[in-house]
Formats: sequence, structure tokens, C-alpha cells
Amino acid sequence: MKNQVALITGGSKGIGYGIAEALLMQGVHVAVTSRSEEAAKNAAQSLNALGLSGKAIGVMADVRDFKSQQNAVIQVLKSFGAINIVVANAGLGHFASIEDLSINQWNETIDTNLTGVFYSIKATVDALKASKGYFITISSLAGTNFFAKGSAYNASKFGLTGFTQSVMLDLRQYGVKVSTIMPGSVSTYFNGNTPKEEDVWKIQIEDIGELVVDLIKMNPRTLPSKIEVRPTMPPRK
Repeated sequence: MKNQVALITGGSKGIGYGIAEALLMQGVHVAVTSRSEEAAKNAAQSLNALGLSGKAIGVMADVRDFKSQQNAVIQVLKSFGAINIVVANAGLGHFASIEDLSINQWNETIDTNLTGVFYSIKATVDALKASKGYFITISSLAGTNFFAKGSAYNASKFGLTGFTQSVMLDLRQYGVKVSTIMPGSVSTYFNGNTPKEEDVWKIQIEDIGELVVDLIKMNPRTLPSKIEVRPTMPPRK
């Protein structure tokens, strides 16, 4: 994996940041994106301060804007010369009953969690075909398990899971591997949460990072195309 190049959307914090750190430990060079240029640059600075084998750069990009993602890809190729790994991680959630869910909330959820991933692969597919690389999406157990007040989020993640599996079939003929990771509860800043000691039972961001590394290191003849992960022992209700 040393000197490979990864592009991680929404990599300035949470799961994306954990994946970036895990890849840097393997000698992979990493570009993390954020809608905030400051957040992207600060994340890269923090990752580089760890003194790991790979180098990190921060790139401003909004996954809902195809041109923005194309520009991010150009910057990464200019900096590192190739893209071997793309992790489509950027996502958000709005949770409300269908009576209360607003049009804007619906559109923002679908545009980020589903259309944003479509833009991610469209912007990087040529680079991934050239490198025979790996495209990984971060879906959710909500992409197979529906729940009340989750219509927008469920729709986006059900769609993302199916989308990724179809892309897997499209691209494997070119030597491009495609997988989706579907986590349960993860200790992140998602939906306004702040990680705390009581979250110790949840999946940690470094666990998802380790899983990404394991996928990339797997013998190329084998492709785990859809991976569900969940906390081993959640609190009793």
C-alpha cells in the first residue's frame, strides 16, 4: 500500500478522519475533502503532525457539486500523480416523521448521501480504471433496516447500498474493486453528537479505518462487496 493515493470525501473528522489516519499508517498518501477549506486544511495539518508514513493534503470540495469534485480530483492528481483509493464517506442525516420532514431536509439528505456518491465515482472513475483501484462507500445498517422518522436517511442509504453493488458489477471488468461498508452505531460527530466516554461501546472511527485497510490488503481474487459491522455488545435497554 505504500505510496498509493487515497481520496476521502468528508475526511476532516469522524469516520473519514479515522480512515485517513489508518491509511497514512500504511504509507498511503491521503487527500481529505470538506466543504470548508479551513476544516480540510486543519485536518491535513493534524494528520501530518502524527508523523506517519504517508502525506496528507486538505482539499475543499462539496460532494453535491460535480464541478467541485472534479476540481478536487485535478488537485489530487496534480499533487500525487494518481488515485488508487476513493472512499465516499461524506454524509449527513435529517430525522423526522414524514409530516415534519421538510423539502429542504429531504433534498439535502439525498443530494449528499446518494447523488454526492454518484458524483464521487463519476469524477474519479477514469483515475481508478487507470490504477485498477478501489472504490469504497460508507453506507449504514440504515441501508437495510428501516425505522420511524428515518424516511430520508433510509432512502439515501438503501439507495447507496444498491448503487454501490451495481457499480461493483460495472467496474470489476476493469480491475476496479468496489465495496460498501454498512456500520451500525459509531462514535462520531454525526447528527450533532459529540464523542464521549459513554460511547465506548460503539464502533470507533479507528475500527472502520482498520476495516478499510483490511479490504485493500485482501487477496485481489476475493472481493467482500458488502460488509455489515455493528457494536459487539450495545447497552441493554
